[in-house]
Amino acid sequence: MKLFNTLTNKKEEFVPMKENEVSIYVCGPTVYNYVHIGNTRPMIVFDVLRRMFEYTGYDVTFASNFTDVDDKIIQAAMKEGISEKELTDKYIKAYEDVRSQLNLLFPTYAPRVTETMDQIIAFIEGLVEDGFAYCVDGDVYFRVTKIKEYGQLSGIKVEDLMAGASDRVEDNDKKEASVDFALWKKTEEGIRFDSPWSKGRPGWHSECVVMINDIFEDGKIDIHGGGQDLKFPHHENEIAQSMACHHHPIAHTWMHNQMININNEKMSKSKGNVLWAKDLVADLGCNVYKWLMLSSHYRNPLNFTDEVLETVKKEVEKVENVLKQATVYLQVENVTKQSFKKETVDSMVACLEDDLNTSLALTAILEQVKVLNQLLRQREKDGIAISEAFETLMKMVDVLGFMFITPMLSEEDSKTYQNWNEAKKQKDFESADQYRAVLIEKGIL
Repeated sequence: MKLFNTLTNKKEEFVPMKENEVSIYVCGPTVYNYVHIGNTRPMIVFDVLRRMFEYTGYDVTFASNFTDVDDKIIQAAMKEGISEKELTDKYIKAYEDVRSQLNLLFPTYAPRVTETMDQIIAFIEGLVEDGFAYCVDGDVYFRVTKIKEYGQLSGIKVEDLMAGASDRVEDNDKKEASVDFALWKKTEEGIRFDSPWSKGRPGWHSECVVMINDIFEDGKIDIHGGGQDLKFPHHENEIAQSMACHHHPIAHTWMHNQMININNEKMSKSKGNVLWAKDLVADLGCNVYKWLMLSSHYRNPLNFTDEVLETVKKEVEKVENVLKQATVYLQVENVTKQSFKKETVDSMVACLEDDLNTSLALTAILEQVKVLNQLLRQREKDGIAISEAFETLMKMVDVLGFMFITPMLSEEDSKTYQNWNEAKKQKDFESADQYRAVLIEKGIL
């Protein structure tokens, strides 16, 4: 299995810290609004990564957080006239609803910042005691220049950051150096927490590293994931704190998914082209939505266009149709259920084991659709072969997390289907059309 490691900037053989166990942490959302489609790309990408590991026999511990204290949250709560807790509960529920609708596995751990406050404060205290952080007027800052490895993830050098800062108007003369970042902020409004330095809230960059530290032994994990936009400064600053505390960069493998464009333009609120996930899932359904997200490699930008969407819809329809035809045939003919063909599923999973090549995995699914279609078109059908090919296709789509629902026939439905086939054999097309209309109305055809 090979994964592209952003830390080393190359594709590497994946070797877990513990045999047959994988620990994964993915940065979650700041919950002050509904989830847009950009937020769902890492949700879907790393769900497939998790499912791939589980299929291949790994025991996966998967953590993803909720940032439920932030200036944007305070402002949004004031605007809506509710408390920060009411606001974040509302949008966490909306996030979880989208997760369910997309048939994504729920994390092993889903910590909230507000529920990890004691650990965050203790972590910052340790950094201050060890000289990696300092307090000024109730704020606490991290001394970036004390970390000689700073920039190892992003490739950005401290001296370049400092040189760039000298060309800008410095709006914070509290910091010892312009590159230092906030670990704790003294605040006067919104939700605040008691600390040794002031009433306030933590800086964003401390939250994830503390949650990882809290959940995983020695704050060390196999894989840390997130969007490309988090690579710098968020993930770089996570690593800096871990180097200060544990002398390691948190994860052996860092993975970042690229962003989503809408009609070749970056999605942004200023352009008014933000698409909310809840609306798009309701419009497209789980399978079309996910197929679209997986149609491009996770390290490439995904361009959302009408043309791409139409192609995806046709491909999903091919899978839906053949599964529907096969399951109806198997029920009517009462064929004994067979197990899936493991080598075929393994061949698809091998695509995923090559740096999560989901587009190639989707191609493998379409190849299996052809196999099943050919078996169903034979005049003398082989029920056992059809059952095996059907179960194989169902396993393949399950590994990727799709949710294809096959019809369950009643005795009456089976009889109607048999009558339809018999009418076609007898060339009684009028009766065949009547039976077919009933089967279409019931969603069987």
